[in-house]
Amino acid sequence: MMKKLTTSPYLAALAGLTALLLPLGASAELDAAAAHTLYENNCASCHGSDHGGFLAPALNAETLKGRSPTALRTIVMAGSFDTLMPPFYGKLNDDQIRGVIKHLQTTPKLPNPAWTIDDMKASLKVYVKDESTLPAKPTYAIDSIDDVIGVAARGKYGRGEGAKAVFINSKTHQQIGEVPTGTAAHIIDYNPANPRWAYIKTDTAEIFKVDLYSMQAVRSIKTGFNGPGLGVSRDGKYIMAGSFVPHNAVILNADTLEPLKTFELEGIDPDGKQVSSDSGMIIGTPFADIFAIALENAGQVWVVDLTEGFPVTRITDVGHHLHDAFLTHGGSKLMIASYDDSIVAAIDLKERKIIKKLEAGCVPHVGGGSAVVVDGRTLGFGTNFGDCDKTVVSVWDLDKMEVVKQIPVAGGTESPAAHANAPYVAVDIISKDRRARTIQLIDKKTLEVVKTLDVGGHAYFPEYSADGKFLYVSAGYSGDEVVVYDATTLAKVASISMESPAGIFSHGRVRYMTRGLSPDDLAARDGGLQGAK
Repeated sequence: MMKKLTTSPYLAALAGLTALLLPLGASAELDAAAAHTLYENNCASCHGSDHGGFLAPALNAETLKGRSPTALRTIVMAGSFDTLMPPFYGKLNDDQIRGVIKHLQTTPKLPNPAWTIDDMKASLKVYVKDESTLPAKPTYAIDSIDDVIGVAARGKYGRGEGAKAVFINSKTHQQIGEVPTGTAAHIIDYNPANPRWAYIKTDTAEIFKVDLYSMQAVRSIKTGFNGPGLGVSRDGKYIMAGSFVPHNAVILNADTLEPLKTFELEGIDPDGKQVSSDSGMIIGTPFADIFAIALENAGQVWVVDLTEGFPVTRITDVGHHLHDAFLTHGGSKLMIASYDDSIVAAIDLKERKIIKKLEAGCVPHVGGGSAVVVDGRTLGFGTNFGDCDKTVVSVWDLDKMEVVKQIPVAGGTESPAAHANAPYVAVDIISKDRRARTIQLIDKKTLEVVKTLDVGGHAYFPEYSADGKFLYVSAGYSGDEVVVYDATTLAKVASISMESPAGIFSHGRVRYMTRGLSPDDLAARDGGLQGAK
């Protein structure tokens, strides 16, 4: 499904560059083009097509300088314990592994490759030509489409048969469909205006338009080489997707996946330097016909109006290394994490300016966000990647924009989950030891950790069902299952097997906007803005 790099000028230049960098007289089992193809097909979805890192560290001549080829070969053969990297012994032969290691140690981080709007158009595939032939209602038993939960299954090697989006009825905990994605699925989003459509984005930046009624992909397009950013507009007419490689973003027609406009992501960072930037979060909002996108390296948030020409308003000096964010107050306020500043910045999307920068612990990561209304105030919860001296979950009063509490937890955390009908906020512990098997539950009223669940495998990405009765958790790596708990008693009620499950995405997010806020909460507090289209 992806356009092979072996046909591109990018790879031809790479082959010449690698040949120049190889020591005189050096022999390699593979030529540069073959080695890079192996890298692209086995490593790039995690380590970046430009060798600059993505989900996993950068692998290039600079980062691997002085490393023993034998030690690196051992890691490739045996895998990296407590990470997504599986053993490649048996999948690649010894000559291939040696060739890839030599390639990594002699290849610099590559220049930002081009992936133009014409490349995107050429990659567009149509699997169902006449969508009027699709069923008028789901072909499986389900009370409400909001009961659908999608799981991004990575597969053991981040590609192949195990790489797919798996869909589950969250009331019966039965699988109702799956959509193969070729490479690891990363994000699943839903169309807020038409419940039948879902959109899957992979680690290698393919986007699939999926019909949830028949559980099949109807179209796909490749929008770059790496990058998870994806958002859907409130009217369901547009998708915006961003890339780590290359440094751009694109607005697509959500119906046809036709690319409409690309944006080069560059600007002045908080230190006054002109930089080219990865794409961080992209989010549509029920508040207005806009997208918000974070420029990770430039420390800016751009607000893109969905009017003729898609004009951009730039909010600068937001923070160093921006990444993920969530919405509150009817979608009019954006809470965005700044990794390197240990803050979360609150942005007013109406006024298009920074409201306040809030303390957020060590390397803040808010995931898809969680906010709950407790005793008349809106509380937001933020997790922290940093496994440092201060591993906490930060709690903010989002009405007053102030820190309420920082709750000590067992280690670094990634994704908070909450629901108006569930008593607990769930956070996943991502430390590289046995703690990574656990989920910790925070009581919404006392703001204390009251329970630790040992999920088995590595426990990630908790998500409540749309009705809040069940908590879904991925138990990947050694677990290879999604585990389901009763949200109140925390008793285990079900297990669904799949290969390396990761992100979990409830269709209920369309109504809740941010996990933990119910439509009733939003209507009462925000004048019904959540439901406005």
